[in-house]
Amino acid sequence: MGLLNAGQLAVRAVRCYLSPFSSPKSWLSTKASQLRDKNILLMGPPGAGKTTVGRIVAHRLGLPAIDVDDDVLETTWKMPVAAKLAAVGGERFLEEEGQALCNFSSSGCVVSLTGSNPLHSAAMQHVREAGVVVYLDVDIEDIIQRLERMKVDRIVGQEAGVSMRDILGYRKQFYEKWVDVRVLCGIKDTVEEVAEKVLKAVERYQNHSAESYVSTRSDGGESSNQKTYFSDVVIEGLATDGGLYVPKNGFSNMDAREWLRLVDMSYQERTLLLLEKCIHPLEVPALDLRRMILKAYGSNFSSEKVAPVKHFLNNQYIQELFHGPTASFKDLALQLMPQLFAYCLPPMCNYLILVATSGDTGSAVLSGFNGLSGTDRHRTGVLVFFPEEGVSEIQKLQMTGYREGNVRAVSVRSDFDFCQRSIKRMFGESGLTGHLAVEYGTVLSTANSINWARLLPQVVYHSSAYLDLCRDGVIKFGDPIDVCIPTGNFGNAMSAVYAKQMGIPIRKVICASNHNHIVTDFITTGEYDLRGRPLIPSLSPAIDILKSSNLERFIHHVSHGDGHLIRELFSRLDRQRLFQVPEPLLRRMQQEVQAGWCSEDDCLAAIRGVHAQTGYVMDTHTAVAKVVADELQDGSCPVVICSTAHYGKFAPAVFKALQIQNIPEDPVEQLRTLAVTATKPELHRDMMKRLQESSRRGHTACQADYGVLVDQVEAMIQDSFLKVL
Repeated sequence: MGLLNAGQLAVRAVRCYLSPFSSPKSWLSTKASQLRDKNILLMGPPGAGKTTVGRIVAHRLGLPAIDVDDDVLETTWKMPVAAKLAAVGGERFLEEEGQALCNFSSSGCVVSLTGSNPLHSAAMQHVREAGVVVYLDVDIEDIIQRLERMKVDRIVGQEAGVSMRDILGYRKQFYEKWVDVRVLCGIKDTVEEVAEKVLKAVERYQNHSAESYVSTRSDGGESSNQKTYFSDVVIEGLATDGGLYVPKNGFSNMDAREWLRLVDMSYQERTLLLLEKCIHPLEVPALDLRRMILKAYGSNFSSEKVAPVKHFLNNQYIQELFHGPTASFKDLALQLMPQLFAYCLPPMCNYLILVATSGDTGSAVLSGFNGLSGTDRHRTGVLVFFPEEGVSEIQKLQMTGYREGNVRAVSVRSDFDFCQRSIKRMFGESGLTGHLAVEYGTVLSTANSINWARLLPQVVYHSSAYLDLCRDGVIKFGDPIDVCIPTGNFGNAMSAVYAKQMGIPIRKVICASNHNHIVTDFITTGEYDLRGRPLIPSLSPAIDILKSSNLERFIHHVSHGDGHLIRELFSRLDRQRLFQVPEPLLRRMQQEVQAGWCSEDDCLAAIRGVHAQTGYVMDTHTAVAKVVADELQDGSCPVVICSTAHYGKFAPAVFKALQIQNIPEDPVEQLRTLAVTATKPELHRDMMKRLQESSRRGHTACQADYGVLVDQVEAMIQDSFLKVL
């Protein structure tokens, strides 16, 4: 007990010394002031309804309404706006309009800006100081139809030969530059509906404290001075009581007309709009979030569509989630998560992210954090532990290739569960965490799928798959689909459940296991039993997991946040290696999720059969999902199979499935040989280069001893961070 208290005191001491860490985001709290006497500034293109919506909002709030056109510009110029534009021309008009706005001041009003105000930086900086900018993001087709009815055929800055659609598209960058709060207007929304959305958006902006997070093991009775926010959960990873963080009030549900706005958008645009709904703008402003998203899903992906959906067989569609830099679905989260993590860091702390992986997470998290730059790179390090015999040779090469800078991988002569158990033990030993904090000014965190910032971006690609099917005419919005996911830690499946909660019409989430089918047994029987159950290596190692962390979030979801039940269940699992959920809860689980499993022989047969029929090569995890989808899906609606990795990462198994002889020993040569036989899908262009570099170096595996892993952690910190004097 004495050591525990000393450790706790040490952590508190270093938090006080380094930063106000007891409330990790308190250094940002000054941004979260109430509106008080600030203006509400309505911004958007001509025809967005700013004036009419502004009057409705002002009336509802009991505030004065100001229209910049009528009450500022025409008052200043003593002439109609149209006459001024005709007299001075577009370029001069923008300058004089901006100058007039710079001379304007008000407080506690609802101000409807002009469509061209955001093109003048000085004017927007001036009015923004005294207001919150609310962007009425209206569908371009709705805008064009309104302008046609108003007999407006040209707007400020629209040169001859430039279409209305093009000039409105050009203007969008300026609106997104200044936005504080976006109001996503559904197709054909009325002004009354838009006004209602504005009121809700402003209320959300003011009430930051409402968007807090709770542990799955809590009873939700947090007091006002103990709230945990997005920035906190990104940094902390695991809740202090051992539970996983979830939004206290769940996900906001989007209506069909809002979803329809996203159908024709790019993956990056969809990501921005969905994550704006999930991350409060005072935590990560829209402009910063947009910058991170464009970096996360840019030229580092080999497909412009990022996560394309392709027709597979019959009513089956495949979503290719392997076009990122490490050829795994983990890239969809881990190219963004490190940027969010670095953005949320409190000042002056160093952070070491510890990760246990059964395969793809390791290389993806190493790639993501290695991509940080500047101060962010110097303040964050990543140490990955992986089982020496529990990953493919390609995965091993991908991870061990990172040996310099802020990221490193260590091989362990044990299984994934030992690696994960050791990391959880490190987090739970306050003597160790206190020593690292005081001696090195370093705090431990995690990037496994238990971290909320890992899971949240995955909600996007499930939503995007549905929207792609709508765009391609396969379904109409509202029609159901099923999603089949190879799952071990249940994070990918849980993100599909959350996409459904946001309004995507997913009928069933189908979980596919290999012969380590503890998830299937649990969904089928309600019993989670680890007794006498060894982890058996398989051809699909990324789902070789017996303790599925994110099942805790699923039980929280279906039990309506029963923290007492979850504490009891997982305490029993720790003590007795077994728990059983009540029958009513099992029925609710089965309403949302189905589960099945696939033998090794059936996995190989599926790879062989699909290739013979279509020429397409699946990896072993996708094959597991294909077998289970064939078994469980009834054919009454489309099913999207999540292809979680490129087949090249599991070359020996694919050679075996395709019955190819004379297999090269060198993993890089294996990929070259496969590329001749299997031409689709293509391998990521950067993957071969990294593998070639890694294959020239060897690596050593450390023994399965907790103390040895702790030594590796301290050595990594010593190499990465300066000691605190």
